[in-house]
Amino acid sequence: MRALNTAPLCRGIENELVFATPAELARMLQEGQLDAALVSVVEPLWHDDYDILDGVAVACLGEVKSVFLAHRQPLEQMQTVYYDAGSLTSVTLLRVLLAERGLQPRFQPLEDLSAAPHLDNVLLIGDAALDFLFAPHDHQIFDLGYAWYELTRLPFVFAVWAMRRAVDHTALRRVLRETRDFGLETLDFIVRERTEYTPDFRRDYLGWHIHYHLGDDEKRGIERFMQLLEKHGLGPVHPPRYVW
Repeated sequence: MRALNTAPLCRGIENELVFATPAELARMLQEGQLDAALVSVVEPLWHDDYDILDGVAVACLGEVKSVFLAHRQPLEQMQTVYYDAGSLTSVTLLRVLLAERGLQPRFQPLEDLSAAPHLDNVLLIGDAALDFLFAPHDHQIFDLGYAWYELTRLPFVFAVWAMRRAVDHTALRRVLRETRDFGLETLDFIVRERTEYTPDFRRDYLGWHIHYHLGDDEKRGIERFMQLLEKHGLGPVHPPRYVW
């Protein structure tokens, strides 16, 4: 997905990548059209066919800014939540967060994101979420990264590099780690060259709200997420296998 939040993980290899929504990338990976993809973390948890590249992720510790439920109604009164149909992890995370509050509204996929401002309750992700945030609106914002941190005091991992286990990815793993390192080393260039929103926002978003490492705390966050998926009937899940 050619979103702002993935820019540091794609720096220098953009022409070699396929860009699509998280749901579309997951489908292509399942069907063998791709050998590896930056996918929603639920994909390798729900399907025991993939290894996860260790050390690299799209994650947050607290407010993430670009994954939120925009709602006019109080959470307790919501009956229907519309969600970006391209989302996988975020809609699942929202289900978990609401279920932990004893809430189980109906979830309805939204194909036309331009309708979002007219809906009472809508889950948005990525650049569509940021576009909404920067436009006039009368919704309250329920930031999923912040809500997860309040619940667990752990980071949340939204996306990882998943690799089909039947394929030898030794060389690719090295390239992807080096690409992430290069992206972070040249973050000032990315902030300067991208044009979305404002330079100050891009700097805070890419340098603070989002982080790109997958370490022990992030893995504990994944483990906690797995426990809650099982608890709320969103499993079964498979233990992740990390490869360096």
